[in-house]
Order: sequence, then structure tokens, then C-alpha cells
Amino acid sequence: MKIITIETTINADIKKVWKHWNDTESIKGWAFASDTWECPYAENDLKVGGRFVTRMSAKDGSVSFDFTGTYTEILEFNKIKYIMDKADGENQHRECEIIFTDLGNGTTKIEEAFYPEEINSEDMQRAGWTAILENFKKFVVNK
Repeated sequence: MKIITIETTINADIKKVWKHWNDTESIKGWAFASDTWECPYAENDLKVGGRFVTRMSAKDGSVSFDFTGTYTEILEFNKIKYIMDKADGENQHRECEIIFTDLGNGTTKIEEAFYPEEINSEDMQRAGWTAILENFKKFVVNK
């Protein structure tokens, strides 16, 4: 299975980016792919062996799911790695790595690399994860 990598550059310093990526109240403000979705619940125990739960819900109440996993590596202001819990219909756990790079002048680059799941197309997954990352960028810039 081929790894999917997405990235964005944000006009915000790395400490602000790190805070909003990991703070549960902030997560609820950006962890969804479109304006018709929301994140009504999030918990985040940011430590190796710690768990996260991010609930993504359609605003019309038609569908909701929890995105969950366990952290395997954390380097503050630099890297987060985790293993996602298996979703219904998946045969294996998937890994994700997020790299945060301080580009100087109050600018931060985020790169996310993840193994695709087996249910939806790689293009659909790339588009969804990119939309969430761009939503994060918009959230941070407006805070």
C-alpha cells in the first residue's frame, strides 16, 4: 500500500500551530472537511501510549464517526506519530506521521503522511485529509 502525503504552509509560528493542533477545544474548531460537518467532541492525551478521539459529524445529523488512535512517538514542535484504530471493514491498523517544520519568520510547514484505508479511493482520502488540513490552516490564521 502506497503512503499518501499532504502538506500545507501556515503563516503562524510553530508554537501556535502546535497548540491548535493538539488542544481539544481547538480541534473541535477545525477537525472536519467541509462547512456541512462539525467536530462536536474531541479528547487528546498527547503522550506516547496516549489516545485521541475526534468525532466528525454531519451538521444535519445524518452521519457521525469517531476517528481514534494511539500515539507512538511525540517530539514537541516537530513530530507526531500514531496508529489509527481500525474502522469498520478495515483489515489492518494504519500509521500516520505528522512533521511540523519551523520555516522562520512566523511560518510553519505541516506534512502528513498516512497509509490509505481499503474502503475509499486514494483520491477521495487525499481530498478529505487535504480539506481538513486546509480547514486547520484557516482556523489557525484566524485565531
